[in-house]
Amino acid sequence: MSESKRPARRAIPAGPAPTETSLREAALAHIARFAATESGLRAVLRRRVDRWALRARDEGMAEEQIARARAEGRRAADAVAARMTELGAINDQAFAESRARRLRRAGRSSQAIAAHLAAKGVARDLVDPALDAAPGEELDAAIAFLRRRRAGPFGDTPVEEMEPQARQKLLAAMGRAGFEHETARRALDLSREEAEERLIAARGA
Repeated sequence: MSESKRPARRAIPAGPAPTETSLREAALAHIARFAATESGLRAVLRRRVDRWALRARDEGMAEEQIARARAEGRRAADAVAARMTELGAINDQAFAESRARRLRRAGRSSQAIAAHLAAKGVARDLVDPALDAAPGEELDAAIAFLRRRRAGPFGDTPVEEMEPQARQKLLAAMGRAGFEHETARRALDLSREEAEERLIAARGA
């Protein structure tokens, strides 16, 4: 007996072209679920407009009509994102500081945090203050990195008994994660007790 074929997935109708009103509703729904920057929200809303344009094209709408509606929709997306910032619904500085604190605790280097914030659309002039506001030093982040990997002070092999090749491999991994060699070396040379004490102190900062 042959397997029954699954019914073809129905295409989602294009529906009306996105307007400032519909995009505002979409923006509010998005920021109710996710932390966002103005740039990030703008990108989300623009993608919504672009998806509509693709569906409208599939349905045979005239290209000129699609292009006009798409341009208007993208302008509306920009306006809505800017308005959300004006109203305080999104705040790039607060986003940057909150995300930097979380990533610092997770063992991310300042370099990695800066790259993450830039990818999220945080302006460069907000990145450095966010890093300064994040509690803990780069050494603490390096220790958290080692704890997450169960390496160095948190590994099964005592640091002083590590093979030179294994130690170098771990230092290289920390370098790729954005930690300077001296910081990585200091974190790696700590005893487990010293490392845990620093992490506890950093959490209480």
